[in-house]
Amino acid sequence: MLSIIQKIIARVYNNQERHYHYHDSLDHRSWLDQTTARIEILAEFLRDDGSLWISIDDREVHYLKVACDQILGRKNFVTTIVWQQRTTRENRKVFSNNHEYLLVYAKDIKKFSKTRNSLMLTPEVRGRYKNPDNDPRGPWQSVSANVQAGHATPAQFYKLEAPNGKLHVPPSGRCWVYTMEKMQEQILDERVWFGRDGNGVPRLKRFLSEARQGLTPETLWLANSVGTNDDAKKHIIKMFPDGSVFDTPKPESLIERVLAIASSPGDLIIDAYLGSGTTAAVAHKMNRQYIGIEEGKHAITHAAERLSHVVNGDETGISSSAGWGGGGGFDFYRLLKCR
Repeated sequence: MLSIIQKIIARVYNNQERHYHYHDSLDHRSWLDQTTARIEILAEFLRDDGSLWISIDDREVHYLKVACDQILGRKNFVTTIVWQQRTTRENRKVFSNNHEYLLVYAKDIKKFSKTRNSLMLTPEVRGRYKNPDNDPRGPWQSVSANVQAGHATPAQFYKLEAPNGKLHVPPSGRCWVYTMEKMQEQILDERVWFGRDGNGVPRLKRFLSEARQGLTPETLWLANSVGTNDDAKKHIIKMFPDGSVFDTPKPESLIERVLAIASSPGDLIIDAYLGSGTTAAVAHKMNRQYIGIEEGKHAITHAAERLSHVVNGDETGISSSAGWGGGGGFDFYRLLKCR
């Protein structure tokens, strides 16, 4: 079991607030000690190419970063993702906090970087590829044929002659990306674009068929892509119109992106702070195995009930994008206290 664990999600805020379903108001030292102890345990469960994703706000993020550096090693710190978790302005405070963070650590950064998934090309990105010259290799987009000259070799400075005889030189402080010999090879292979009339600034053609079929994940996740806490609350109200609203749920689209980057179908996901059950619901819909841990009553009233909806064909959240139609099942266990 331990060897197949791929990813762990943890929610370890300490924002000094009392929520309906739990209290989040430990003193700093107690919070840090408890959190560090739990992360040490969780780190043992990670597969060699696995990763730990921790949701946190700016009250404790810097302390947590130092603690995680000590546990997992600074070299295994992957990145800090900024999530726009609200789009409305909070006028009652000195600043309106509109973002939170995801700290991302790997068990082994080199192994994680090899298995980390790219994001699917968006319609916007695919739309950049055109085929104005009817190239048989299909749609392409053009990129600059010159680069900054800081690390250039003398062979990258020359006058480039276009097929129509026009001479081109790179702008001041820049050089050609290729040597003259390599650039001529690209021109003969019709991989350099000089505009429709042949007089344009030379640009390199990059074909969709040859491009990496995915996007490198960025560190700024905006609300219009991954949703907000408010979106998640509306989602839960829709599922449980007669129940109490969980205070700080995560939108399914946020967790969908995390799982898409950090795991593959069949991998095992652990959520050490299950909350309203978002991670388990998304993992189920995305064909991942999962374990959720929660001590509050909402483990029954929200998480387990939510998973029942998912098994029965829940049509909300990411169901459409994941192609979810229902199925599968889950087990629910109670840990009995020893006398």
